Amino acid sequence: MKYFLQKGRSAANFITIVSLFIIFAVTTTQAYAQDAAAQRIKQLENTLQEIQNELNRIKAESVQTTRKVEQIQETSVQTTRKVEQIQQASIPAERKSIDLDGMSQKKIMLFFRGGYGRSDGHRNGVSIESRVAPVGAQEQADRHAWYTGAGFDFQLTKDTWGFMPKTEIDAELMFEYKQYGHGILGNALANEPTQLAGGAYNPRGVTVNQFTLTASPKIKFNHFAEYKIRPWIIPAGLAIHVVSPPTESITVLEPGIMFAGGIEYNIWKDFFIGTDARYQLVAGSLDGTKIGGLTVGGYVGIGF
Repeated sequence: MKYFLQKGRSAANFITIVSLFIIFAVTTTQAYAQDAAAQRIKQLENTLQEIQNELNRIKAESVQTTRKVEQIQETSVQTTRKVEQIQQASIPAERKSIDLDGMSQKKIMLFFRGGYGRSDGHRNGVSIESRVAPVGAQEQADRHAWYTGAGFDFQLTKDTWGFMPKTEIDAELMFEYKQYGHGILGNALANEPTQLAGGAYNPRGVTVNQFTLTASPKIKFNHFAEYKIRPWIIPAGLAIHVVSPPTESITVLEPGIMFAGGIEYNIWKDFFIGTDARYQLVAGSLDGTKIGGLTVGGYVGIGF
């Protein structure tokens, strides 16, 4: 009996020890598990913090990058402005003045002229004076005239083909009409009916005029003038004159040479005003009629 009691006690002690061991193991395992979970949570918190720091760093770098891009853009704009200023500064002064002042850069100018004319001699002609049939009123027209006309300037070069800066060479085509008198009483051929056929004295009034067509080189100075003033000369040009009434020998056409000079002013954009003097030189006379002479007047021009 005693033996069985001792065995029971031993068994109870063993069970107690095993129970305590299991409780200790379970408790230790739970504690370890809690510590592991806490460590994992801590690691997660650290990882999240690192991610947050990285995001903040990226954001800060993004802001810095945006600022650098803006600075680069601003630098680019400033560089572009400087390049434009350098290009503007590299333009010749004469071209710059023409752009700033609005002076015309057109190569063709149309101009309209008008003014006073004076012939080298009194006009003779079959309807005015006749040495062959000196019958009738035989009046002569006055030497003074008024004229009107127009023309074109065609720019050939703005710097004399590189030989003379600011000196423009144009080709001028010009025509003008001069009137020396109206209602001038003519001779027998200007009588209704003619006195040569026995008609009564009834002189007819005629108009004495002249048409001139010229083609000539024109030299204009100060092509890119800061003062907008351009003097010019025509050293010599070809002129063709048509007179009416015709001469006593029924001649109406005579060539000559024209010399001219003037000055023009660019009032605004493509618009010009100017004044000129021209002399028509005709050698000798046309069947007794002198048709050379001088004109002085002004003109208005527009470039296109």
